[in-house]
Amino acid sequence: MHQMENVMAEALLICAVIGLAAAVPVAPSSEDVHAEVISRKDDVRPDGFDSSLETSNKIGRAESGDEHGNIHGSFSWVSPEGEQIEISYVADENGYQPQGAALPTPPPVPVEIERALQWLAAHPPAPEYDSKH
Repeated sequence: MHQMENVMAEALLICAVIGLAAAVPVAPSSEDVHAEVISRKDDVRPDGFDSSLETSNKIGRAESGDEHGNIHGSFSWVSPEGEQIEISYVADENGYQPQGAALPTPPPVPVEIERALQWLAAHPPAPEYDSKH
């Protein structure tokens, strides 16, 4: 029974994170204030769950999980600029791993740093020996 409680607790935590991530810090449009649920599905089983939600203001989410606490899902919304944003994710023993074009990415490694790393890999330092006198 503890395993099912863990799955449900993780699902609740993921839903809370998704809700926070989907929150947009701008004044809601009249469409958002009057948004309605278009479809909702929640299927909780001993071996996992499936859940989805779609609203009239184009916010959506879908996720599924197994009895081990592994969750795969996605959520989406329309940005204030009118762009459809979608984030997919996996949450498993390796942590939360989101993917999506809207997520920031690190800048490329500068050429000089890349060359320095290659040189260091090709020229490892000589081993140091402890000399006791």
